[in-house]
Amino acid sequence: MEKIIITGVNGLLGQQLLEQGHNKFAVLGIDLQEKPFNQKIKFDYAQLDLTKRSSVKNVVTSFKPNYIINTAAMTDVDGCETQKELCWKINVEAIENLIYAVRNTGTKIIQVSSDYVFDGKDGPYSETSIPKPLGHYGKSKLASENLLIAAGVEHAIVRTMVLYGFGTEIRPNFVTWLIKKLKKNEPVKIVTDQYGNPTLADDLAHAILQIIDRNKWNLYHIAGSELIDRYKFALKVANVFKLDKDLIAPITTSELSQSAPRPLKSGFIIDKARADLGIEMSNVEQGLKKVKKQSKRFFIF
Repeated sequence: MEKIIITGVNGLLGQQLLEQGHNKFAVLGIDLQEKPFNQKIKFDYAQLDLTKRSSVKNVVTSFKPNYIINTAAMTDVDGCETQKELCWKINVEAIENLIYAVRNTGTKIIQVSSDYVFDGKDGPYSETSIPKPLGHYGKSKLASENLLIAAGVEHAIVRTMVLYGFGTEIRPNFVTWLIKKLKKNEPVKIVTDQYGNPTLADDLAHAILQIIDRNKWNLYHIAGSELIDRYKFALKVANVFKLDKDLIAPITTSELSQSAPRPLKSGFIIDKARADLGIEMSNVEQGLKKVKKQSKRFFIF
């Protein structure tokens, strides 16, 4: 059985990769917490700070993986503006350390990246579109891509966006945050001028594993099949989960005074991934209905 390391295994995407991949691979999960959040699946786990080069080298060399999927990242885009050094350590130096650990071993790396490498002025974007990040988060993700390209390590880069789904003890994502707010009858303000493709974590995990199965080492844009603004997305969440959509008020991005600039007209063209990986990504309603079926595992409606 081939060996795989999943970094950020306690996160939303990491948990999905573990669930879908543990029967196919011998898995070593890596994260910062003392124990893995998923206690139902048997797999190797290491508490590890990816910014510590010697520790990364020791763990990777000992396990001898065929593949590393790096989902670990600092994704708080406003936090990345106010803590630029920390952002760079987590998003750039960590992948540099993984590259150092696998150089000349034949281990292949899949790096998860973001639509924030673009400025959001003329989306949706294809893989041939020229990156132009606005904020420090996007700059750090683009730098991680460039490091991997220059390293000479066989790799794939997967750019995605607006990831959602349920998991054990995961940080809030747009859908879980919104559901909890509406269940408490708390009003929310959602922007009408940020467009993207909401992406079900289950779908993204499947697509990433297809890269390995089909031996397709390239740059891919992988996201949900529907381009939609956040406000309309929120209304669909309320509709599927039968929550009060009147609690959702429209607002524009400029009214929020956020620290980090957002790519407004984003979105991905996913034709290349569809063709190469044989995948079909859920649209918003399909994805939300899948999530609703899963939701009973995580909290009671």
